Parts: sequence; C-alpha cells; structure tokens
Amino acid sequence: MNRAPGIPRPRGRRLTLWSAATALALSVAGLAAASPASAADVNNVTNAGFESGLTNWTCTAGSGTTVSSPVHGGTAALKATPSGQDDAQCTEAVAVQPNSTYTLSAWVQGGYAYLGVTGTGTTDVSTWTPDSSSWKQLSTTFTTGSSTTSVTIYTHGWYGQAAYYADDVSVYGPDGGGGGDPAPTVPATPTGLTASSATSSSVSLSWSPVSGATGYNVYRDGTKVTAVTGTSATVTGLSASTSYSFQVTATNAAGESAKSGSVTGTTTSSGTGGGGGSLPKHAVTGYWQNFNNGATVQKLSDVPSSYDIIAVAFADAASTPGAVTFNLDSSGLGGYTVDQFKADIKAKQAAGKKVVISIGGQNGTVSISDSASATNFANSVYSLMQTYGFDGVDIDLENGLNATYMTQALRALSAKAGSSLVITMAPQTIDMQSTSNSYFQTALNVKDILTVVNMQYYNSGSMLGCDGKVYSQGSVDFLTALACIQLQGGLAPSQVGLGLPASTSAAGSGYVSPSVVNNALDCLTAGTNCGSFKPSKTYPDLRGAMTWSTNWDAASGNAWSNSVGAHVHALP
Repeated sequence: MNRAPGIPRPRGRRLTLWSAATALALSVAGLAAASPASAADVNNVTNAGFESGLTNWTCTAGSGTTVSSPVHGGTAALKATPSGQDDAQCTEAVAVQPNSTYTLSAWVQGGYAYLGVTGTGTTDVSTWTPDSSSWKQLSTTFTTGSSTTSVTIYTHGWYGQAAYYADDVSVYGPDGGGGGDPAPTVPATPTGLTASSATSSSVSLSWSPVSGATGYNVYRDGTKVTAVTGTSATVTGLSASTSYSFQVTATNAAGESAKSGSVTGTTTSSGTGGGGGSLPKHAVTGYWQNFNNGATVQKLSDVPSSYDIIAVAFADAASTPGAVTFNLDSSGLGGYTVDQFKADIKAKQAAGKKVVISIGGQNGTVSISDSASATNFANSVYSLMQTYGFDGVDIDLENGLNATYMTQALRALSAKAGSSLVITMAPQTIDMQSTSNSYFQTALNVKDILTVVNMQYYNSGSMLGCDGKVYSQGSVDFLTALACIQLQGGLAPSQVGLGLPASTSAAGSGYVSPSVVNNALDCLTAGTNCGSFKPSKTYPDLRGAMTWSTNWDAASGNAWSNSVGAHVHALP
C-alpha cells in the first residue's frame, strides 16, 4: 500500500524484470520435482557442499564467501550478497557427456535465489524461489547436445535483495569424467517430527532437516500421502474431530530412509475456520488512509457503508522491537481529532462494520523475529485495540515475515482479545505462490483464527496460476488462477478475498475495471463469466474483495465500491 502522492506503491522487488517467457520456462521445467537419478548416475559437481571454500566456484564482484551457519549439510555453505548492479552470481564448469539428461538441484535459503545452467547445447534452464527463512530445494533437468562436454551451472540472487545461501549443489547423471563429488548414500531417518497445528480438515507437520536428503515422504497411518522438498508439510483432506498417525522419511538419489517415529495429529471440529465474530458471508474490505497522498482526504465517517471491514493504514514501528504504535495525522486530515476518530469507529461498529489497524504498507519496518518481539507485537496491538476500539489487526508487511514468530504473535493476541478478534492479511502475489512461503505458512498456521486473506493483485507482473500456467496481470484469469492457489493450498473459501486498486492512481499497475473484478467473483463462486481458466470446482463461500483505498475510491466517485460492493453483497 503506498503513502506517496501520485506514486505507485513500490514493490521492493523487481518482479517486472522477470519476463513472462522466463516464467513460462520455470513453470514447465523448474517447479516440478525431478525424477530420481538412476543407480549409475553420479554427482558431477566438484565441491558441491562448499566444504573446500569456494574451490572450483567463481562469484561475481567478490560477492561470495563460505559460512558455517546456516548449512544444509556438512559444515559449510555458500553465502552470496547482491549489491548495486551485481546479482551475486556464482558459477562452476561441470563436465558432462553429450546427448545425456541431467538433474540440477541445490538447497537455498535467505533472499531471492536462482539456479540454472548454460552451455547445454540444447535448451538452457533455470528455476528460482522468493526469500525463504528455511532451506528449500530448487530442482530442474536439462539435456546436453550432441557435442556438449561441459556446462556452466550458476546460482544468483536479485538486485537490492538480501543475501542468499546455497548448499549441496548437484548435477546428477552420467559421469562426465570431471571428478565430481561421490554419489549419495541413503539418508538418515528424520527426527523431531511434530504436529504443529490443525484445522477441521488438515494437520501441519514439521521435522528437522536430514543431511544429504533431497526430499521427504509423509505417511498417514502407514500410507504415503505426499512428498515435499522442505521440512514441513500440511496434510489436507482429513475428517473433522479425528486422530491420525504421521511419519516421515528422507529421500535422495540413493533411496529412502526408514520411517521416523510417529506423532499423532487430531483435527478440530467441523467448521470453516476463522475468527472475527459477526461478519456478512460476503464482505468488502477497504484501506483508509491516515495521511494525504493526493487522494480524497476522509474522516472514517466518510467511508461508504458498502465497506464491511475498514483497515486503518498504518500503525508505525515503535522503538521496542516488534511493538507498534499509532498516531492520527490530524493536521494532514484537516483537523480530524482523536476523539472524533474514536467516535467514528464506534459508529461504524454500531452499523455492523469492523475496523482494524493495519501493520506494514510500503514503509512498514516492523520485524517480529523472536519470542520477545512476538510478545511485544501482541501486547502493543492489544493496547491499540483498547485505546481506539479497533476490532483487530491487518498484516500488510511487504518486506517479508517470519512464519514461526508471526504465528506466535497472532496467537498471543488472540488469547488476549478472544474469539471476536478480526485478523486480515494483504500479501503480495509472490508471497502466496506456494504453501512453503512464509506468508502462506503463517496464514495456514492461524487458519482457525484467521478472518480473510486479501491478496494484492497489483504491481506484480505475470505470475503462475494453480495450473502451472503463466497469467498476465489485469485479467480475469490472473485473479481466478491465483486465487485457486490459496483455495487449493488449504485456506477456506471464506478466508479468500480479491485485492484490487480502486483506480489507476492507486497503484502502478494491475488496475482492472470493476466489471473484471465482478467476473472473477462470479467465476470463483458460480463458474460463470470465466476467462480461459476455469476452476475445477466452485467456491460459493468466497469472502469477497478488497481495495486500496477508500480514499482513491472516493477520488473516483466511489465507482469501485458502488459496483464491486453491490456485487459482493449480492453473491449467493
């Protein structure tokens, strides 16, 4: 969400530089786990785990070094830090055989991380992941040409983003004769398996990483139900109020480990999940600006009745780590007083509306990275709720979040505020591409108390839909295929909303006419007015839509809320 007059809210990530062609290549080649290598295959990468420093590796602009923590396996890993116009690319030449197929993989953590290969003699491939707080495997395959005896593999980050870490790089396939690292052995049995949270239809699991593992199999009551590359998984499709036994194994090219010890996970009673007390089945959320950036200046009382949830933007970071504070911009809002503001909140609530305090936005720098800051966050938000009468909190942190401690913070807040607490989220599109992303994982972790996730369908460029195809921003397909990821990933339909700018002035890109928003709502709820993408099922309980902002909507004569608001409330 942006604060600057007439300037679109910066993403802080150069996703627009990632072309649709690249995205399509990734969707085809990079996002599906590669088949295990055959018994005769070897890892042709030398110093694959960086145990010998940067031997055999070359990093641009002195961007690379080795560290002892964090590591995925062994005692060392690569740390590479982008700076200025350098994306911290590290490369190694790898000997290969002509006319052969190889599996390229690596474990990465930290900032944006890319993995790829050039010089294949056929089609060069790459894959990537957004920032991750835990180790994640990237994997893709390539085939060499008729005269190819050497390829160059690479990792790199992204301009202006945080450092990335890489470890246990491999190019499995026929021996190229270059003296690569030894073939793997069957990994050890995983330990530390826990059932961390449950809903009426799912149980979330996590476990400790296993050195040398490239993936993990999850078993429910002795039957394999899913395979993942990370150290967590959410098992869905379960029955309410039922106990299940879970185990996990570690895998790599050499085979599968023995099953871990079992843990029991019990689903909650049936229901759609989510908190927030009384809200209409279909609701409209709007952000109200506590500042003047060229949009219509409003008092809270000026917000039209078509908005069911009003997110006050924004709280600010306090000096205490994790804590937030709020200061009404009375002078910027034409002398709007705190007493008037509090009275307007009460009036909105008396009319059946919810008013929440939003944390983050373009300039939001709140960091919740440990238990102390999580406690500070919960205490400070609850204090604001008591002071101003807010119904809850909106999480709009656009510079990443820690799923473990944000979950802890929101549960601590819920314990204080009770079942009427409203929790909304406004992640960027990139944050909800996979259930392994921190934002998505946080939403799933608090599903039982989460009200709605209104993903921001703007300022993002082309993205992948749930069918693995690339869709262009600003289309019905873009809205429906990305919503599908959340719906298939474990959120209840009542917890999914479509977030759009109210006008072309409200965002740099991604504005669509209200009719496109309404068509997407119809497609998702009733299977009508779809584009080329049509969901495999309908979601009549879909929560609704959100806009940035009520102020930009007012500047356009409330065209967005008049159309979309009426349509949302008319959904069956």
